[in-house]
Amino acid sequence: MINLLTPGPKREGLNAVERIQLAVSGCQGRMGSRILQLAFADTQFSVKTLLEHTQHPGVQEVINGIPIQTQVAALEGCDVLVEFTTPAATLEHLRACIQYHVKMVIGTTGLNPIQIREIKKAASKIPIIFSSNMSVGVNILFKLTELASQKTAKAYTTKITEAHHIHKKDTPSGTAKTLAQITEAASGLKVADIQSIREGEIIGDHAVIFESAEDLITISHHAKNRDIFAKGALVAAKFLVGKRKGLFDMQDVLGLD
Repeated sequence: MINLLTPGPKREGLNAVERIQLAVSGCQGRMGSRILQLAFADTQFSVKTLLEHTQHPGVQEVINGIPIQTQVAALEGCDVLVEFTTPAATLEHLRACIQYHVKMVIGTTGLNPIQIREIKKAASKIPIIFSSNMSVGVNILFKLTELASQKTAKAYTTKITEAHHIHKKDTPSGTAKTLAQITEAASGLKVADIQSIREGEIIGDHAVIFESAEDLITISHHAKNRDIFAKGALVAAKFLVGKRKGLFDMQDVLGLD
């Protein structure tokens, strides 16, 4: 039986006396702060570098004895950078990771095609896990959507709904876009509609709806808190141990491909 909370079969060993030297970007943001808390509690990590943008009000703070940095040179000596920030910051840090030979876990959404191409090109030099959603549950949703799309094909129309908190900037969400791409590739049909809701403090809800004249099939996922994304990101960071280059996603990490 596959344990979905550990990396998939491609994982390479980590010496028990070694720790992954971790950097966390956007360390005071919603995702970054939770990733940081979980990393401090995980004996496989040693948090080495905290990055934040220069205009953040808490940029002068020290967390667990680690001062927050604003310069990318602080990445030197790190093993992995976990990045959940903005497209511009992600690309700046990507270039620094190439310079300092740092592996990357990228969960940033809202990237444009040119920025995505730069990430893919960088994977020829460093190992990168790039996914619109690091949640184990959502990646199971991706797989179920692929299977359902293959079977329903031209007999059903497909629509996607997603809901997030009012602070989320990109619409539709990166996860909804990924679901649409999976559906279209598997069925050969365009997704009829993507509906986006921005309301309150919703962590993340996604549903894929297949409808025919006779029935309706719904596959959905509801996030109760951000730990599902933070835990997935740290599982992804562990997967990169021993990797020298290449582009991976969470399907690779979880052994779902």
